[in-house]
Amino acid sequence: MDTDASQGKLELPDLSEAEKTPVVRLLLALIEEQQELIQKQQEEIETLKAEVARLKNLPKRPKIRPSTLPKEDDESDDGDSDDSTQDGQKDRRSNSSGKSRKRKKKLIIHDTKVIKPKNLPEGSRLLGYEDFTVQDLLIQPHNIRYRLARYRTPEGEELIGVLPRELQGGHFGVTLKQFILYQYFHQRVTQPLILQQLTELGVDISSGQISNILIEHKEDLHTEKGELLTAGINHSPYIQVDDTGSRHDGKNGYCTHVGNQAFAWFSSTQSKSRINFLGLLRGTAVDYTVNSEAIDYMRAEGLPQRPLALIEQDNGSVFEDEEAWAKHLQQLGINAQRHIRIATEGASLGTLVANGFPLDLVILSDDAGQFNVLLHALCWVHSDRVFQRIVPLNDTHTKALDWVRAQIWDIYADLKQYKHKQDPELKEAIEAHFDELCNTRVSFSTLNRALVRLARNKKELLLVLKRPEIPLHNNLSEGDIREYVIKRKISGSTRSEKGRQCRDTFASLKKTCKKQGISFWEFIGDRLRRLYLIPYLPSLISGNACLVP
Repeated sequence: MDTDASQGKLELPDLSEAEKTPVVRLLLALIEEQQELIQKQQEEIETLKAEVARLKNLPKRPKIRPSTLPKEDDESDDGDSDDSTQDGQKDRRSNSSGKSRKRKKKLIIHDTKVIKPKNLPEGSRLLGYEDFTVQDLLIQPHNIRYRLARYRTPEGEELIGVLPRELQGGHFGVTLKQFILYQYFHQRVTQPLILQQLTELGVDISSGQISNILIEHKEDLHTEKGELLTAGINHSPYIQVDDTGSRHDGKNGYCTHVGNQAFAWFSSTQSKSRINFLGLLRGTAVDYTVNSEAIDYMRAEGLPQRPLALIEQDNGSVFEDEEAWAKHLQQLGINAQRHIRIATEGASLGTLVANGFPLDLVILSDDAGQFNVLLHALCWVHSDRVFQRIVPLNDTHTKALDWVRAQIWDIYADLKQYKHKQDPELKEAIEAHFDELCNTRVSFSTLNRALVRLARNKKELLLVLKRPEIPLHNNLSEGDIREYVIKRKISGSTRSEKGRQCRDTFASLKKTCKKQGISFWEFIGDRLRRLYLIPYLPSLISGNACLVP
């Protein structure tokens, strides 16, 4: 029996009637039955694949054009390819003008060597030089012995030479430290691989010394990172926020990202609650403030009248830390966990306002509850994911779902147009279109519930009509935090508190440097040498953070 490649079936042999014994007839019947079953299963598999692709919103299978490489029968007898084919390939390699691409960046020449022709006859005249530039690296140990001269003055005082400031306290040069920090925090190379690499290059260093270079004496960088958040908040029309999983000392935790087009700031904690988020926004402040904004928040969040009335008596009070605030709530008789949570969130918000937090700052998130504070906006991409997860039960449901999603992206396209030109008529049309979509009811109850949820988020989704400078999606925050996720998958978790702090600090500085167009390699070297030729990042953000996409 042969296989029919085009149909995926077995081609049965032609048998004479004499050869078709009862057993043979039974086998032939079984083979035909199995072939029909396999064909039916293949059709069902293709249908299911198409349905899965539709539910996941996957792109269609690309149409790959056949290769245009010359075939063997197109080649001449002497083995050379057809000239027209070669010319076509050359045309594709060259640009439209027919000129070779010029190097945009002029290379710095570190060394020049002159090569003369061999067997040059005497009396030859030099006509000039033909330059040929070669890029290379020098990768080798470079050990320096510093001999600190000792002198005795006529008065009997001993004097000794002093090492450069960047070399004091260690036996490793700045470039080696710069390389280790860059490899670990930027290139995601693990400590064991860095140790192996340096050992093979001839550097005498231990794993403990590498660890110290990565986490010790980084106080200045921690301070610079900490001020990024304050500068970004005070000089931005909006911030984008997101969080992801994080591990520290063998325990699961969370990393929160705050940023926009000008900066990125990361902080890993053991919680992802709203209290934690408000605490991060407060920065170094640890006090709790009861003021009108705090009381308004508690009332809006549904704090019962009795505990609210007790807290209102403390209007204008400031509690120095978490312990003092918890003790005060206990004295007031507020013991329910929900009431403590709402009161603590309100007092944290009160501290933000008291410290000058800009109340017109928009916080854009993916609809995670902990970020829904102050002036909140929602990501349209995440709003559509609610509809992506809906599984239709029949063709009618499928058509209704496709229609709703098409309307969502039509509104999104109109919002993009409105961001470029604020047309009052377009604004009214967008609001009317949104209301009409949310008021639509179909025979699919799951879809109806999703539309009700969409209607509840109208204020956050259409905030861009009042603030056209804010983005429509939270892709930037997700892209920033992806770097953190990749690093977590490679290196696992941190163990020491200094390691956790350095992980957050270097992730923040690295991303901010990229957004400000600064080489992270040069930034590390500048800070290690204490040159500060690269501007202080928080002050740089203060001038550029107002730039929006």
